[in-house]
Amino acid sequence: MNEKRERRPRPDSPADGMIEGRNAVIEALRVGTNMDKIMIARGETDATLGHIASKAREKGIVVVDVDRRKLDYMSQTHAHQGVIAVAAVREYVSVDDILAVAAERGESPLLVICDEISDPHNLGAIIRTAECAGAHGVIIPKRRSAGLTAVVAKTSAGAVSHVPVARVANLTACLKELKEQGLWIFGTAADGAVNLYQADLKGPAAIVIGSEGSGMSRLVAENCDFTVSIPMKGKLNSLNASASAAILLYEAVRQRG
Repeated sequence: MNEKRERRPRPDSPADGMIEGRNAVIEALRVGTNMDKIMIARGETDATLGHIASKAREKGIVVVDVDRRKLDYMSQTHAHQGVIAVAAVREYVSVDDILAVAAERGESPLLVICDEISDPHNLGAIIRTAECAGAHGVIIPKRRSAGLTAVVAKTSAGAVSHVPVARVANLTACLKELKEQGLWIFGTAADGAVNLYQADLKGPAAIVIGSEGSGMSRLVAENCDFTVSIPMKGKLNSLNASASAAILLYEAVRQRG
């Protein structure tokens, strides 16, 4: 029996904002295209690729060395010349910009911090929930995290157009700065010290959602004011990252009335 097999889509495609080849990436940098990251073949010593990396870093764009085989797999043109850039669908903001949104609304800040959420579908779903719950913004790390790619935008159902997203170099330092500005940091953990329904989320709060596999990193967890657990009644002991974010955000909505 011949069944038609569906071709599995590649993780990135031209529709997902990929820019391939040296001249194309140089031009994108020149005109100021919002970039999520630039991937360069590991071990390449070509002067043009070095120039691209240097210009990208000057602009604060993440540059990642990857195996050439990964670029070969991602490439749709089959002529990537050792470099592929992934465009960002929206410009990132600063953490201060997010806090300013809360101040303009006259509301206690409610932020979501994603600790190395690498699945773009999870990040998109979290941004969508953040928008629906009235959160003032989302913070992600520059490294080891999904960014504002077209896949994230699609999964967010357009929420990326409404929710400010900041990208920071150091999450731990960011948490310390937020605490200095009066926010309480609530980290999600299966063995959290506080049951979600005993947590006070009415004041200025930032909710930290850990990565899909290992949860919050050690340093991030150590810098939380509270670790919060979600009651589990079934046989499994964890939830999808975006589901956890939704539960905590809407408990905050309930408490804030």
